[in-house]
Amino acid sequence: MAGLMRSGMRVSALARQCSRILIPQQRGYADMAFTLASPTDVYYASANVKQVDVPSFSGSFGILPNHVPSLAVLKPGVVTVFEQDGSNKKFFVSSGSISINDDSSVQVLAEEAHPLDRLDAQAIREGVTKAQHDLSAASSDRAKAEAQIALECYEALQKAVEGH
Repeated sequence: MAGLMRSGMRVSALARQCSRILIPQQRGYADMAFTLASPTDVYYASANVKQVDVPSFSGSFGILPNHVPSLAVLKPGVVTVFEQDGSNKKFFVSSGSISINDDSSVQVLAEEAHPLDRLDAQAIREGVTKAQHDLSAASSDRAKAEAQIALECYEALQKAVEGH
């Protein structure tokens, strides 16, 4: 019995030591490691930012340091990044995922992401017009679906450019 107690105490002490090693380092309240990337560009890589506002299929929401860990799916729209100096940058995203981790790191991985100031408003208006025409002229279900997707994307782009 004494041997069991001693080994039990050793196991308990070892478990306490291991748990100290495995507890993740918590960031300070104002720290957030933010990454925004697409297959062709990385706009932020573990950058310290104040806040990120994202569009998701469950609704748009803001992310601050120490946000509840979450996963969400991006919908076409604008991601707004609030910098530490008070400025903000806006990016149009087509789709992708949002990961908010318990260590205050946040990853927005987009299929496509572009700074709003690089988008051509006239080309977008022309795209809306063409997509509307393609939708009304579509004769098959597939053509209608493709035209509807194009129209939704162009309308989201138009809203992003004209609304921000």
